Amino acid sequence: MKSAPFDYVAPRSLEEALRLLADNAGYATVLAGGQTLAPLLALRLATPSLIVDVNRIEALAGVVRLDVATRIGAIARQNEVLADASVAKHVPALRKALSFVGHHQTRNRGTVGGSIALGEPAAESPAVALTLGGVIEARSIRGAREIAAEDFYLGPYTTALEADELITGVRFPDWPANTVTAVHELARRPGDFALVGLICAFAFDGDKVSRAGVGWFGMGPQPLRSRKAEEAMVGRSFSTADLREIAELAVSETDPLDDAQADAAYRRKVGVRVFERVVGEVLVTGNAA
Repeated sequence: MKSAPFDYVAPRSLEEALRLLADNAGYATVLAGGQTLAPLLALRLATPSLIVDVNRIEALAGVVRLDVATRIGAIARQNEVLADASVAKHVPALRKALSFVGHHQTRNRGTVGGSIALGEPAAESPAVALTLGGVIEARSIRGAREIAAEDFYLGPYTTALEADELITGVRFPDWPANTVTAVHELARRPGDFALVGLICAFAFDGDKVSRAGVGWFGMGPQPLRSRKAEEAMVGRSFSTADLREIAELAVSETDPLDDAQADAAYRRKVGVRVFERVVGEVLVTGNAA
């Protein structure tokens, strides 16, 4: 199929892009990497009147190390972020997660900001932002605002971003130095969306967990965070934690779907086993550190 007719504009400044979005709110779509948008246009599942290509706006590019956070520009390519030394050091969970995304060729074009804006339930980047307490920076001609990742995802492919707003960057705040993270996903083939995906981060004070982050992708209609499991981990040492009990608690906070790839019962069963194994390895690593 061919896409429905649309106008195309490639602004070179952030101000121009924001004006276009304001003047065409509800009818304009932003083009960043285009890995999702292009097929949606071809299938006419997306029929915008205007496409605003933001790839020429330098203010949206790059990775910047801040005092207590790492900022990813909205159009920073996934391979660029993968290769960034500050990301490897300060946000290793994001680096690991991006290694699961698509293939090398698609990561040359795909953007972290675009993935987070879409909120695909089985995608890695939105789950990392949610689990690590990421902050989405949004701009419109009305001004700038910051949206915590936990407030950003409202439902299936639904976010708190307004029709005239543009994501300009995503900040990943630093966790304590004694933090261990892990990312694991189960997919039919490398590059496919995850059937079950787990993100976890644990900060240690001695042999006890002082802070915990547990997130899921592919386990519900949007990226999910297991708050009860996090609470159950804090204050526990690796030797006293009942991982099977906590794994079942973590999975109880998910809402997996039945689809052509796997049913909900399978996802729950696998989720418990993945959590128990991966978190067990993290706790041993943290204690050794």
